[in-house]
Amino acid sequence: MTTHMTESGIRYEDIVTGEGKMATGLGQTAIVHYTGWLEDGTKFDSSKDQNKTFSFPIACGMVIKGWDEGIIGMQEGGTRKLTIPSELAYGSAGAGDVIPPDATLIFEIELIEVSE
Repeated sequence: MTTHMTESGIRYEDIVTGEGKMATGLGQTAIVHYTGWLEDGTKFDSSKDQNKTFSFPIACGMVIKGWDEGIIGMQEGGTRKLTIPSELAYGSAGAGDVIPPDATLIFEIELIEVSE
């Protein structure tokens, strides 16, 4: 797998390249399965563990910036690994007792569906 980096510092690898509709941004809604880990390998969340997909409007600020940016260019059926720097995740605030301040987060996102 080839690792790519966005201008903002997100590293990503396409684990599976999808063949469906492409996520291009504003005006679309994504339905995904995801798992998130801290850099030390600690899993902190997974839609698969809950057996429930997650949907969000792309590029609307409803999820962390790293997701809004990192899903662009994915196609339905694809799976992408994102390594998101803290400033594009929860920053110096962290998130409760789960994500410490200044944490780099690693997500595996499976894009199930994109709708307009």
